[in-house]
Amino acid sequence: MNRIGQSTILLPRRPAVISCAALAGKKEGEGPLADDFDRIVEDDLFGEESWEKAEARFQYTAATLCLEKAGMAPKDADAALGGDLLNQIIAASLSAREMHIPFLGLYGACSTMAESILLASMLTDGGYMRRALCTASSHFCSAERQYRFPLEYGCQRPPTAQWTVTGAGSLLISGLTEDFPRAIARIPALTPGRIVDLGVTDANNMGAAMAPAAADTLCRHFEDTGTSPSDFDLIISGDLGRVGHDVLLELMQQKGHPLDESTYIDCGLEVFTPEQDVHAGGSGCGCSAVVLCSRILHQMENHQLRRVLFMATGALLSTTSSQQGGTIPGIAHAAVLEAPDR
Repeated sequence: MNRIGQSTILLPRRPAVISCAALAGKKEGEGPLADDFDRIVEDDLFGEESWEKAEARFQYTAATLCLEKAGMAPKDADAALGGDLLNQIIAASLSAREMHIPFLGLYGACSTMAESILLASMLTDGGYMRRALCTASSHFCSAERQYRFPLEYGCQRPPTAQWTVTGAGSLLISGLTEDFPRAIARIPALTPGRIVDLGVTDANNMGAAMAPAAADTLCRHFEDTGTSPSDFDLIISGDLGRVGHDVLLELMQQKGHPLDESTYIDCGLEVFTPEQDVHAGGSGCGCSAVVLCSRILHQMENHQLRRVLFMATGALLSTTSSQQGGTIPGIAHAAVLEAPDR
């Protein structure tokens, strides 16, 4: 059985990430990852008539660019997996409509990139698909309109609030032996998340809501595999931001798996500089997607990183649940990425 411990899945064939691409918006392009993005889009509307259509174009462009970098077309992938934050994951659906390949739409809030990697890795490792395309996106303007207030309202944001990343990341996972020599990274193990809800109700403090789920997934992974934080060159959380980052450090210390701040990063703190005034950091499905599909995979391709634990986190709230005073369930999915031997 390809399973170890409580819930970690082992992938005997170690599917390969063979291509990646990341697009970012203007504000993100002014941050520290600018040189790693494939393209910076200065226009928030991306030439479209609405922010939602712009986000769909971000996702489609990232996906097709990822395929082009691999020398492939949409027909060379057996399916597209992905999602976004919008109602009925419309950005991902509109993107997939243009590619004319099977589509598995996913919603894991900001954990969607990791969720797509988990499912694509299992499908390709099991031989059910040859290649699978994973894509996730978000857009500051479309997310603000859906979850918070009209931009014209000019609502003041509290210090715990995060800035939804405008951008999309895409990567191509293959289970084909002939694709392995071009691997950027191989995927040997996965730990799916489970929902953890400690009763946080403040939609402007998602980091605190997600951090317990992140701690739960990390601890289960370490205990299932007999590894520790020191076994990884880098441990990455998706978009906990400053508040969630600090809460996770405290929780992991309490649980006996302390993280080293020199080898633990949060994507929400990597995509912007403090001077950009995003308060607690970045967030959104696009947050972990653009960081992973730019600097992290570039560093793995260059063997600056050899073993990475990538974990994207999600706050599973809706506008309805927030208006009804509901709590915010959190989830986190993790995937091990290893640089292949050259």
